[in-house]
Amino acid sequence: MILITDRAGRLSWLKTLCLLVLVAPAAWLAWRALNHDLGPRAMTEALHVTGQWAVRFLLAALAVTPLQRLFRWNRLALIRRMLGVGAFAWAAGHLLLYIASQGYDLPHVASEIIHRYYLAIGFAALAGLALLAATSTDGMIARLGPWWKRLHRAVYALAALAILHFFMQSKLDASEATLMAGLFLALMIYRLAFHLRLPVNAIMLAGVAVAAAAATALVEFAWYGLATGANPWQVLAANLHAAQGLRPAVDVLLLALGLGLCVEVHRRRKARAPAAALSPRLSRGA
Repeated sequence: MILITDRAGRLSWLKTLCLLVLVAPAAWLAWRALNHDLGPRAMTEALHVTGQWAVRFLLAALAVTPLQRLFRWNRLALIRRMLGVGAFAWAAGHLLLYIASQGYDLPHVASEIIHRYYLAIGFAALAGLALLAATSTDGMIARLGPWWKRLHRAVYALAALAILHFFMQSKLDASEATLMAGLFLALMIYRLAFHLRLPVNAIMLAGVAVAAAAATALVEFAWYGLATGANPWQVLAANLHAAQGLRPAVDVLLLALGLGLCVEVHRRRKARAPAAALSPRLSRGA
């Protein structure tokens, strides 16, 4: 019950919903496995799915603080730890499935991790997440004191490693890895704007959206130019042709602009609420 209650011991609908979101993809993956719906390479598909959700939940954990600030919703902090630990659990499941795919031959697995760069990078990210998960309890926070925040800032580097691992095992189709990289860049650009104390308004959020989209297109161009045989100029040009499907850079732009619009609407509603509450009082006073 401690997972779904707040510090006062009351049932938290926010933590309950977060727990359901963390568990739902696992239930869906299990259902697909039981119904032989994972395709001819079931283990490979399960490996990809667990890795994808590990990165998704890690980015969700990183997004909590910006969203908390933008919407002025302090209770959102309740789920940051859950999302971070959940990301580690999915990453650990990803490793366990890899070990199973290698016939539980641990010496062979260790050799593969040492000799294959993308596996070494993924394992480094997992080891770092394990350390952060182990030190995420209230007791460890109290013991580490100011060092706790310094240690947990490593999550940004670990997210970058996880996304790089995602790219390296995506081969030719790196669309989702690029999208994850774009969302990570959007969070980093917002973080930079916050530390520069730029005013949080529609113009700043639109600027973050455009900068993140441009950075995403650049990352995609660089990846296809350096790591694959595909023509990076054609990939870059595809961003301008919606008929070919939306590219990750466009997705990042639309998502970031949509978030900025939601923030602006929320703030205007909040600003009107006190005025609406005050108006009847003034009328009665008149």
